[in-house]
Amino acid sequence: MYHKTDSPKFRAILILPVLSGIMWGSGGVFVRRFDAMGMDNFTMLFTRIIVSVTLLGIGLFLYDRSLLKIRLRDLWVFLGGGILGMFGINLTYNEAIGHGTLALASVLLSMSPLFVVTFSVLFFHEKMTLQKGICMAVALLGCVLVSGVLENISGSPVSPIAVLCGIGSAFFYALYSIFSKAAMERGYHALTITFYCLAASLIFLIPGTDWDCIGTTIEKGWPWMPWFMLLHSLITSTLPYVFYTIGLSCIDAGTASILAASEPAAAMLFGFLFFAEQPTLLSFLGLVLTTAAIIILSRTQAGSS
Repeated sequence: MYHKTDSPKFRAILILPVLSGIMWGSGGVFVRRFDAMGMDNFTMLFTRIIVSVTLLGIGLFLYDRSLLKIRLRDLWVFLGGGILGMFGINLTYNEAIGHGTLALASVLLSMSPLFVVTFSVLFFHEKMTLQKGICMAVALLGCVLVSGVLENISGSPVSPIAVLCGIGSAFFYALYSIFSKAAMERGYHALTITFYCLAASLIFLIPGTDWDCIGTTIEKGWPWMPWFMLLHSLITSTLPYVFYTIGLSCIDAGTASILAASEPAAAMLFGFLFFAEQPTLLSFLGLVLTTAAIIILSRTQAGSS
């Protein structure tokens, strides 16, 4: 881990988690494009994850084959992280994007530390401090403001599906964090965990994938659609995971998660640029409150772990 914080190399490393957050925040741009072309959620996720699994698998094979080795008795960790974690995250997050604004979906997803804290108190008997309680309350208030439930813009109500799916994505992200932590405690590298969790979710997606839809979508969008699918996987899955993992190898997990908190702001910006989702003063205030609360909560969790 780097200690010379004023070195150019260290400053360059700090950019990587920020880039990861921005890339994850761009996911809605791709999701809505595929949705407009009639691609269902399962198929959309399959086209994204299969490319990520392929690229990461080839990369790990060329970089360090030992990272592909896992013990059979630890298989449950990767199945849990892949099916209860990544699969759940992606499915609910995409649904939240389809029924609400990009900012709302991203802010709700970023609330996963609230579930992590709750699980830690209930199942691991960690102490609930006053600071954690205040951060959780502020984060919830911020989400209410971002959702627009306190204001009625153009008479359009807040979609309950968007809110429920957004909360669901945070819940599944918390589960993924717990399974990932369990895998790390068993000595596995972050890239190994990412690869096998993605592979597990990919296997779970196969039965629900509409193969005809993939062919039709490529045919409709030829010749640029295959490149668009590749870009979707690279920007929203492969590269951000790689960048984030490189960051984790040089800085602590708390700092990395704080830097990756750029995701909700990026999602709000992408929503404005591509879909004319006008942020109101209250929604912007909610974004600031939630992001600040999650940053403090993440730092508190990192300090106590």
